[in-house]
Amino acid sequence: MNKTYKIEKYEAEIEAKAYIEGFRRAEYFIQFCQQCRNYGHRYGCPPFEADSLTLIEGYDRVRLLGVKMTPEDKTLPLEAAGDLMVPVIGELNEELLALEQELGGYAFGFVGTCPYCGGAPCARIEGKPCRHPEKVRPSLEAIGFDISQTAKELLGLDIKWSHDGRIPEYLTLVCGIFYREQG
Repeated sequence: MNKTYKIEKYEAEIEAKAYIEGFRRAEYFIQFCQQCRNYGHRYGCPPFEADSLTLIEGYDRVRLLGVKMTPEDKTLPLEAAGDLMVPVIGELNEELLALEQELGGYAFGFVGTCPYCGGAPCARIEGKPCRHPEKVRPSLEAIGFDISQTAKELLGLDIKWSHDGRIPEYLTLVCGIFYREQG
């Protein structure tokens, strides 16, 4: 399989209150999480021990990061998307954690397979503590943010979906960090 692709990065800033009020619809999106096989089985997925809104209380800014990945091979099956995204997700997670340290905020990464457990099942399944709590973060969608709206309105990206079993024209990743403005 041809794993080459072009990457374009996007960034946006917004006040936390405006982002929460304009882009968060937790009651709507939780129903999709509940239909997913990862619901309650991964530490980055709901349900969470506390109201997810408590994770972002007290922050006044949000920095959003987006990546548009355009594969050179337009004939790849949709199943290839995960393999293409894994290295990029790993890099973005490390960038997010560094920003979290630098800004003193709280990062939100990606849903799916944990990039830190090497493919091992999540410890949550067995009722054990997370193996990497210093690194694992929920995604923005896991706490109810509309990623399609975020991508379009704040990053200028339309999310593309597969309709023919083939990888879409491009893949989109969206993540972010809530933080307190300095000063």
